[in-house]
Amino acid sequence: MLPEILAIVRLEGTTAPPVWAFSGPGLAAVLRRDDELTVVCATDRVPFDEALVVQHDWRALEVQGPLDFALTGILAALASSLAAAGITIFALSTYDTDVLLVHADRLDDAVAALRSAGHAAG
Repeated sequence: MLPEILAIVRLEGTTAPPVWAFSGPGLAAVLRRDDELTVVCATDRVPFDEALVVQHDWRALEVQGPLDFALTGILAALASSLAAAGITIFALSTYDTDVLLVHADRLDDAVAALRSAGHAAG
């Protein structure tokens, strides 16, 4: 479990990756599609702007890695366990591991669901 409280921000696809997303330590990610740019970073880095589309109060559960690219089904198994418990996720992957974001108010439920399914969580 990562310590920071995270935000998920949706920007227009033509927007440059914002420097504020990477202005401190911890998890930060930017992903672009043709029509959108998604930013995940500590919620306290997101500037107040009523025009921003922001989801606050997410927590990150990081899979212990590094994970070999030949491994299959890890993210699916975790996501299935959380889906069975009715917990929404936002998934990210890095070169070495997977990260599942769950809403902060469901964090305890997420940890319990993962433990109940036989996954080590803490």
